[in-house]
Amino acid sequence: MHLRPILALLALTTAAHAQQPWQHLQNPTAAEVQAAWKTPPPEYGPEPYYGLNGPFDLATVQRDLDTMQKLGFRAVTVQYGFGSKYPYLSPEYMQFFKLFVDEAKKRDMRIWIVDDAGYPSGFAGGKFTAEHPELRMQALVAQRIPIKVAGTFDQALLPGTVAATAIDAKTGESVDLPIVNGHAHWNAPSDTWTVYLVTHEFKTSPTRSDTNPKRVKDGSQSLEDYLDPAATGQYLKFTHEAYKAAVGDEFGKTILGFRGDEPDYSIAGLPWTPQFFARFAAVKGYDIRPYVAAFLQPKDATLTPRQLKAKADYYDVFALMFRDGFFKPQGDWCAANHLEYQVHLNHEEMELQLVRSEGDFFRDMRFVQNPGIDTIWHQIWTDTVSDFPRLAASAAHVYGHPRAFTESFAAYRPLPDVNMARYILNEQFVRGVNLVETMYFPATSTPGKGGPMDFMRDPAYPALMQYTSRLSYLMSMGKPAASVALLLPTASLWMGDTAADDAFVSTERLLSEHQIDFDSVDEDAFATVLKPTPDGALETASGNRLRTVIVPHASALSQGTLDRLRTLVRTGGHVLFLGGTPTQIAARTYLDDRAATEKDFAWATVTNATLAPTPTPPAYPPTAPPPPQTVPAELLAALKQAVPTSDLTLATPDAALRYIHRTLNGATVFLLFNESAAPIHNQLSLKAEGSKIEQWDPQTATTQPAAGAAAANGAVTLPLDLPPYATEILVVR
Repeated sequence: MHLRPILALLALTTAAHAQQPWQHLQNPTAAEVQAAWKTPPPEYGPEPYYGLNGPFDLATVQRDLDTMQKLGFRAVTVQYGFGSKYPYLSPEYMQFFKLFVDEAKKRDMRIWIVDDAGYPSGFAGGKFTAEHPELRMQALVAQRIPIKVAGTFDQALLPGTVAATAIDAKTGESVDLPIVNGHAHWNAPSDTWTVYLVTHEFKTSPTRSDTNPKRVKDGSQSLEDYLDPAATGQYLKFTHEAYKAAVGDEFGKTILGFRGDEPDYSIAGLPWTPQFFARFAAVKGYDIRPYVAAFLQPKDATLTPRQLKAKADYYDVFALMFRDGFFKPQGDWCAANHLEYQVHLNHEEMELQLVRSEGDFFRDMRFVQNPGIDTIWHQIWTDTVSDFPRLAASAAHVYGHPRAFTESFAAYRPLPDVNMARYILNEQFVRGVNLVETMYFPATSTPGKGGPMDFMRDPAYPALMQYTSRLSYLMSMGKPAASVALLLPTASLWMGDTAADDAFVSTERLLSEHQIDFDSVDEDAFATVLKPTPDGALETASGNRLRTVIVPHASALSQGTLDRLRTLVRTGGHVLFLGGTPTQIAARTYLDDRAATEKDFAWATVTNATLAPTPTPPAYPPTAPPPPQTVPAELLAALKQAVPTSDLTLATPDAALRYIHRTLNGATVFLLFNESAAPIHNQLSLKAEGSKIEQWDPQTATTQPAAGAAAANGAVTLPLDLPPYATEILVVR
């Protein structure tokens, strides 16, 4: 056989393997979805998080997989657990894991592999501490030396000192200290100054490892240096390559991919790696070292405007290096091996805190095939306002992936019953999450112990998982249809702007309570993914066209984003600035930004009106639901101007209704959810082409004509009667 036919055959084989349906956007007809959704493919879940702990054996796995199937699970997320008789990643463990895969395959179940022996991902069960300590996580820290008496300061520097800086407590002014013969040498003018000697140390976020004999979350097993691609390369060798050697023949088939958990910098100090200063200079064009001491001051210290801008530059580069050092290599490895990578961060709902621990949600998720969130404790309940699941869905939509996943029910206080579990899942479905992992199912390796959590034992639970499977499948088909983008003001958050954070969360709520389907985006998306169209839209990699961009109280914006927004308006789109316009316009750096002028935003819709911060309820016990948001009339008028037509409107305003929609080949799917304890009786208008309007029931997999529906001129009207906490699916085709 000639070489060319061989290469062609190999290319066709590789392409066929790489193009598994669940790995890319599909555009089926409503009829095709209807035929498949009664028993959706197992790749669409749901799956329990299975802790393979204790002295498990083959009988344990067989028993537990059978139980999972009875509970309605079609897949399983599996993690090496505490008490195993096989050392983590050992040949013996891998041999047993191969048996586990065989048992799942016999049951036509699918597997997600948790990428570590606990969380956060990246410590390889302690192997970095034991075998590659040079690749452990690092940080910048500072020794603070207050000046007590004006005069000469002279102190020897420790090896690894990267900066010596004096800061005046009164003004925030800083001075680089001369270094003479290994000493920081300086004439202190008064006792209001403090000297900061900045060094780098090996530090780690605490890890909860099932290979830790103390069974505590501590620093004894260090995480890798997330900012160093070489460290992640070693991590992949420790973990992913070991699984590939044992069960790689099932990659992309029985095994769907690897599942990461909460990689972050929960450390005292600044995230750092030996390549950081060189990378920073290459990206920003200046030396950041004179500023780092200011970032290491006590929390109550006030930074100067210049220091705040330099801080934004620091976190900008940190976020780039975290993406390229940790998330991208894993996404690339999984793609090259016919798998997918799914991961969630530590506290997606707290974007201001996420700045120093992960940098930027969207940047982290840029190369992750299944962006995720988790909901724990009390983050979603009937008394909370919880729009943060949109972050995962938006990342999937913007970057062209069909699915966004959730880890749900871990450490819930109180533990939900089946009805509350349904509510928590519906809150996420209606915000675009469509792949569900439920916590927790420890292996039944010890008599009387393990098995599913209590609420999973409810006789109604299998029906809930069947409902979840069908809804996950349906809402993964086609493409998203949102036409409104909400800008996450990342640069403002990097500068510690709490008002920008409050405004973003409150604007999420504003759009949700006014039935405006939207995707959140960041400035990276404007620069790299969103494609301008001649008719006034920005097209995502998923194909939905964003015709309106809302910017909530951002204090800083890049010149590139400003130019793209101006072009959007010039070609027929809309841009709305809430709470005023940015004051700073940055080019390469935030440090050397320019002051914004009125002319910069003359083309946009602007309102100075603001929203009150969204309340945060106590963790537990549950309280009464918050009242509807109060919105100034000026702001509502500006919103109407920026979003002149909506794809869903109510005859009578009702803040309790939530919705999201997707398009199929020749059809539009609307998912509605009544978020309140009161029924909704209203008249609904849908912007959708088609004369066949149906109600689809994911609990029974049945469809029926929508009662009272009428279609004319590209719109559908029908009565809406939704019981408390109920969902409804309307398909127009």
